[in-house]
Parts: sequence; structure tokens; C-alpha cells
Amino acid sequence: MSYTIQSGDTFWAISQKLGISLDALLGANPGVNPSALQVGQVINLPGGGNNNPTPQPAPSGGNGKIVGAEGGSNGGGGYENYSGPASSFPDPSQWASYQALWAQNSHLIHFNANDQEIEYIHRAIETVSADSGVDVRAILCIIVQESGGNPRIPTTNNGVRNPGLMQSHNGAEFNPADPQGSILQMVRDGTQGTKDGDGLMQLVHQYGNYYEAFRGYNSGSVNKANLNDPVGATADYVQKAANRLMGHTWPGM
Repeated sequence: MSYTIQSGDTFWAISQKLGISLDALLGANPGVNPSALQVGQVINLPGGGNNNPTPQPAPSGGNGKIVGAEGGSNGGGGYENYSGPASSFPDPSQWASYQALWAQNSHLIHFNANDQEIEYIHRAIETVSADSGVDVRAILCIIVQESGGNPRIPTTNNGVRNPGLMQSHNGAEFNPADPQGSILQMVRDGTQGTKDGDGLMQLVHQYGNYYEAFRGYNSGSVNKANLNDPVGATADYVQKAANRLMGHTWPGM
């Protein structure tokens, strides 16, 4: 059996869509470069897959527009000790522009990823923002906060398995055989959630603002009166996220 590559396809996405293992798909296509798939290209399928099924949509909260891609300040300035409830943190209208934040944070990511992987991360952030309705700047800054943009970041497990760029709830890890697809899936898992836990999208909908969503993402619960209350996790998590979104800089960021 064969499959015709469609827009946005990766080996990882195809394996999930068809219900076949990634290893089996790779094994059926030994001469195909997974990172260079072209629309209209025909690949082989191992037994058990369905040819060209209807794609299943990702969890969605967006309208196809990259949220947060326009507007914002130039950033700059030093670390601020934000504290208290969400109303005491900077309004998103004050956040630095996406362009400024990408320039600042891609430099940091470069310590942990190569140029091609950085481009995959860039594309994934924008794709998932458009699909989910989550501000592209929030996705970027949580990636940097959770993993430094390192696609090979080790999985942690303190009772909950947290893998990938966003240390999601039992989601995907980096797959060197399909870097583009696995990077996209890691960003989807952290933003749009997994079958085992919420992502930023669900938490923003639940709490109605990004700062309480960040605390919920890090801790699993929220003291709304004091977002620096770690609730068993990282005390300055929301404070650092706010500083990143403002384009502030500090030693060891």
C-alpha cells in the first residue's frame, strides 16, 4: 500500500493518523528522508494502515491566525519582582512583540539546538498558535522556560511523566528519525494538551488569563491571591514567565 504526502505531513503525523508505528513506517521507506517530504510524494505503507484517511483535527481553540504576532513593545529592561494576583502582573498588551521575543530567545535556544531544529521550533510555535488560539509569545516563552528550547531535554518524572520541549503531561519526546514531526508534536502536547493532562490552551480557557494558566501548568493548582505560591512546584515560575514576555533580561535567564 502507498500514501500520498499532504500539506503539513511528517512521518510522525502520518503514523499517528494511520494508526501505525513510526518505526514500521520508517522501515517501509528506507530511501526517504523524513525531513524532506514533499506534497504529492508517494511513500510506502507497512501492513495495517489505511491509505489517505480523513485527517483528524488537533484540539482547536483558534481560527487559523497566529495570535500575538502583531503589536507589542521592543522589550528590554531588567528583572522585575512581580507578585500577587494576576492583576498585579503586566497586561498582555504590554508584552514585547513576537519579533523582539523571537530574536531574543532564538539566541538562547541556539545553545541547545541546531539551525534546522530552531527553524522547526519556529514553525511549530506559529502552527500551534494558529490552531489553538494561544498567544505565540506565551508558547515561545514557556518552551524556553521549561527546556531552554532543547528538543533533547531529558524526561522528568516526579509522579507524572513530563517529556519534551514543554515538559508536557505524558506527551511526545524528541525522535531523531523525525525531528520536524516530533518537535511539532511536543509543542502541540504542551499547548493543546494530551489525553492525560491539560495544556496551555485548556488552562487559559479555565482560568481566563495567562498568569493563572502558567501557575496551573507548573503546579497543577493555583493560589489566585499569590501566583508566587509554588503549590508544591516552582515559586518564581509565573514571575519568570512574565519577565520573559516583557522582554526583560537577567543573568542566567
